Amino acid sequence: MEVTGHYDTDPLDLLCHLAFDAPLRTRKQRADYLRKNNPDFFDQYGDEARAILQTLLSKYTEFGPSQLAIPSALEVAPISDHGNIIEIAELFGGVLPMKTAFDQMDNLLYTH
Repeated sequence: MEVTGHYDTDPLDLLCHLAFDAPLRTRKQRADYLRKNNPDFFDQYGDEARAILQTLLSKYTEFGPSQLAIPSALEVAPISDHGNIIEIAELFGGVLPMKTAFDQMDNLLYTH
């Protein structure tokens, strides 16, 4: 990223662009695509869980894929304002449904 100056690009997109001349997309474009084309993904969760997913996506847009790393992403404000990891997991119906939600968001983010 430093060499090319494409700081707002996802590392995967940059690699595909350099290796295969694939279109270069920013993290914001990926996140906007996910929000626009997968509203039912977010709609299946309650307000607080949905807010956590949206915050994770915004952090990804601003800082990159490292922001999606669980559990560390849940330990930083504003997400940590929703409680500790166990309390946050309960907003999704438990640890496994929370992990499933994060994995699904990650898959949807990289599908397009």
